[in-house]
Amino acid sequence: MSQVQTIKPAEAAAAPRGSDAFALKLTSSEFATTMSHFHRAEIARMAGWRDRLDRTSNWAITVVAAMLSVSLSTPSAHHGVLLFAMLLITLLLWIEARRYRFFDVYRARVRQFERYYFAQIFSPQPDFASNWLAILGEGLRSPRFLITQRAALIRRLRRNYVFMYTILMLAWVLKITTPSLSREGSPIGFGASLLDTFRVATLGPIPGVVVVCGVVVFYLAMLAAAFLIRADDGELSFGDVHV
Repeated sequence: MSQVQTIKPAEAAAAPRGSDAFALKLTSSEFATTMSHFHRAEIARMAGWRDRLDRTSNWAITVVAAMLSVSLSTPSAHHGVLLFAMLLITLLLWIEARRYRFFDVYRARVRQFERYYFAQIFSPQPDFASNWLAILGEGLRSPRFLITQRAALIRRLRRNYVFMYTILMLAWVLKITTPSLSREGSPIGFGASLLDTFRVATLGPIPGVVVVCGVVVFYLAMLAAAFLIRADDGELSFGDVHV
């Protein structure tokens, strides 16, 4: 006579849920395989966003080179071309900062694997951030940006765009202070007076003094953002390797 096994209510209450049962079924080798595939996938996503960042930087470099060629190649070219280039670079900086926020999410996950999983394999430390898997799981359930748009703007400005802005500013100053670059047949040399410089800097109905003051204020704001405001770099601060 065969006996039918029944599950007691207490045992039924203690039975693992579907997700818990799946986790309990993973052997050490299966867990390592899962971690390896997930790590590879996060690296691929990080590399994809890294490529998008590089594309934006390449667009900005191309804009700077093209506008410099147009503005400085002939005296008939207006100095407003360089001001327009500054505006385009600012737009590209904003786009790149937005992309950098996505890149930073996947970069942080890759660094979690390197610090808390692979580093523990190569150089174990007792109870070193033992809850990192729970933190990673919560990040997968509710993805959030790790830095603000402002912090991303400051980071990209410090690393790439401050040099482009500097080149454009120097070219613009050269354009409005050198008669041979603004008028046909003028002698080579800088402007004879400050009044001539302000006259050349005129932009349509906007007086040259206003244009010069506006550019000065803009660059002072850029310098303050790049060197005076802390961006809470964390891992990306000076002296640490970052990807």
